[in-house]
Amino acid sequence: MSTRILVVDDEPSVTDLLAYNLRKAHYDVLIASDGRQALQLAREASPDLILLDLMLPEVDGLDVCRELRKSTSVPIIMVTALGEETDRVVGLEVGADDYVTKPFGVRELLARVKAVLRRTRPENGEASTSTILRGPGDVTIDVERRLVTVGERPLELTRLEFNLLQCLMANAGRVLSRERLLEQAWGYDFVGDTRAVDSAIKRLRAALRSAAAEADAIEAVRGVGYRLRS
Repeated sequence: MSTRILVVDDEPSVTDLLAYNLRKAHYDVLIASDGRQALQLAREASPDLILLDLMLPEVDGLDVCRELRKSTSVPIIMVTALGEETDRVVGLEVGADDYVTKPFGVRELLARVKAVLRRTRPENGEASTSTILRGPGDVTIDVERRLVTVGERPLELTRLEFNLLQCLMANAGRVLSRERLLEQAWGYDFVGDTRAVDSAIKRLRAALRSAAAEADAIEAVRGVGYRLRS
């Protein structure tokens, strides 16, 4: 079955360009021109990835992302105008996996799409592990099943948050730079602001604390990155 991508943008010139190049790369493409239609198609068609413009009629991109994150962990790449730095940071905070800025190069966009899909949907035949990781606060990760529990309570995390936690737990006690975390959690050489890590770590820590205060054993190391207390 072909990988299905939902393109959400209200500019026909943009959707035409994206649809042409994505189909040329052998993806199935669905198109939505406003936020309300995007939510409907996302629920009905279950795309494998969403390219989501921020500036949309009806429901804006940030609200679309917030609404989707209530019920799905589908990978979302947000598309922002050059200079919308605050919106990019907020987009990552509400659950987007990555972002590109307009004007963007088609090759860069396709590389990001491929990378996000690779880290969220491993290729068939990729070796899995049965590793169980345990950390402070009775946090346990079942890597093969991609399950996180705090005590006996399951904890729902996005793919990105899971990847970050797995990386930190596998390197407990070590300080990991933001660049290292980007490479490990995003799965490729992330071209952008390392504050993406800070936004994702903030969400991860909040999720851990929601389960148990002591489950959040992540420490910021000023000027370097993060570590998990061993």
